Amino acid sequence: QVQLVESGGGLVQAGGSLRLSCVASGSIFSSTIIRWYRQAPGKQRELLAAITNTGSTDYADSVKGRFTISRDNAKNTVYLQMNSLKPEDTGVYYCNSFSPPRWGQGTQVTVSS
Repeated sequence: QVQLVESGGGLVQAGGSLRLSCVASGSIFSSTIIRWYRQAPGKQRELLAAITNTGSTDYADSVKGRFTISRDNAKNTVYLQMNSLKPEDTGVYYCNSFSPPRWGQGTQVTVSS
């Protein structure tokens, strides 16, 4: 049974940085794509970044150049380094595994202006 647990959210001023972590239980973590999503208040969940098992990455235009996704398969952990944060980055951040499809519980990020 694969479970995902996010951490690292919090309150930060605009221009600041946070690093989110997604820790997975289960041996298949290293073989699947992991994605980070954000759900802002009143909006649909938005795909932000993805990383394959070999380390290839892709980003939404809204975060490209500011966010960096990385993974440490030995620690079953995927990170999302978020720099130059803006108030519009506020929301609940979720990690997701592609196969099997699993979601974490989310971690709140609030960026004040």
